[in-house]
Amino acid sequence: MAPSDGPTARSNVEARYKVLLEAGRILTSTLSVEELYAALHEETAKVLSADNFSVSLYDQGRDLERVVFRVQDGAPQDVDLEFRGSDSEVIRSNHGVLVEDDAEKLTALARIEGGERACRSGIAAPLAHHGRVIGAVSVCSPEPDAYTSDDLALLQGIADVAAIAIDNALQFEEIERRRKEAERIEEIGRVLTSERDPNEVLGRVVEAVLDVLDVDGAAVWQRRGREDASGRITDSGGDIVIPVGTPWELADELEEALIAGRRPAIVDDIAASRLIPEHLREHLNGGSGIAVPIVVEDEVVGALVAGSRQPRDFGAEESAVLQRLARQASVALENARLHETLRALSLTDPLTGLPNRRRLQLHLEQEVAAARRGRPLTVVVFDIDNFKRVNDAEGHLVGDDILRSFAHVLVEENRAMNLVGRYGGDEFVSVLSDSDREGAKQYLARVQDRLESHAQLAPHDVSVSMGIAEFDSEEMQSVEELLSVADLDMYRIKAERRAQRASGTGTKA
Repeated sequence: MAPSDGPTARSNVEARYKVLLEAGRILTSTLSVEELYAALHEETAKVLSADNFSVSLYDQGRDLERVVFRVQDGAPQDVDLEFRGSDSEVIRSNHGVLVEDDAEKLTALARIEGGERACRSGIAAPLAHHGRVIGAVSVCSPEPDAYTSDDLALLQGIADVAAIAIDNALQFEEIERRRKEAERIEEIGRVLTSERDPNEVLGRVVEAVLDVLDVDGAAVWQRRGREDASGRITDSGGDIVIPVGTPWELADELEEALIAGRRPAIVDDIAASRLIPEHLREHLNGGSGIAVPIVVEDEVVGALVAGSRQPRDFGAEESAVLQRLARQASVALENARLHETLRALSLTDPLTGLPNRRRLQLHLEQEVAAARRGRPLTVVVFDIDNFKRVNDAEGHLVGDDILRSFAHVLVEENRAMNLVGRYGGDEFVSVLSDSDREGAKQYLARVQDRLESHAQLAPHDVSVSMGIAEFDSEEMQSVEELLSVADLDMYRIKAERRAQRASGTGTKA
């Protein structure tokens, strides 16, 4: 339809010009992207048939066109559609397109279809800003020849204004997202560095990945050793969960990237990738994944892993965020390990490696509390006879070796669930949980046999005095009372042995 030069034509031009001005005012004042798409449809519908309407955004780097807003038969629709952008004439040419009556061409052009009646005609205009195509806006009708070249020009005018508004809104949204992301990561960092348990740190890291990144699952993989590419999953969370303890030996390419190169590794198609073992793929059900190394004290100790159910292009942005979280995890793990080391040192005897007096006290308080509720508990105290004389005569190095060897005997002859500690000097305590006096006597017999045949102890004629105390809830209430009874039993035996030796009837115990 050729435009005329009469008053009606001028009136239409003026009316459409006013529409563009109003659309520009409304669109450029809207910062919410979702509200902007709805406003764009509303303004377009004032001057064009727009019961079937769509807005798509274009990612040039990935050649991906994604429909972000759609109206069908006048009603907004949930939409999740992606296409190759270079297949779109509008995106490819950066020019508007008019389809007068071609349903097949229109479907590919407008990325929409009529609901009850298929579209036969339509127009589409590129959303372009600073010479860069950022998307397209389209309308279509079930009637043929529903739009003219003037309509396309009007839609292009609206699209030109909308492109500026959309680009601004997307930038504002990105700035806000990054600000919130930075605040969240900073908050996560404070939480992580305040955590003292390495296992708790890993759980917090997984929660952080799920919170900050739009992923379906996250996990921590830890190496078995410094020279090892094998390891296991030590924490996992999200909708995609790999069971904790699942073994995973890295393929050569993953080992090269994560351990040797200390750089991110991305798997675009988990279902088809030979880099992911079969026993892991059965938990992941396809999709895409990304992993970054976790470095503690300049050693790669593991990897932080994130995954998506659907195929996805994990890019530089997701990689950077995951690396920031991995660095937070590294610092937190280093702090937690240092805390654990210091705590262990504060509770460990440096000479023998056994729990020290403080650790014994803490353990005994727990065991006495359980004994008050009816659980059997027996303790044995040991004192190396004449240790000072041996130490003075043969030297401190020999004395230290005797203490270490004796400690080793006590541990080896005890059950793994029980605790053996150095109480101080040449005194040791064995805590026998779920054991009575008869069980303690059997333990003492094993210790005595080992002393008489021990390669390091027997040549020095080492002997020990031992005392037993079985917890009695009617007679005892505290750790001190239990140990006092064991001490009295030991000193009683010492006294009896001295008396026997003085009368010439005693033998070495």
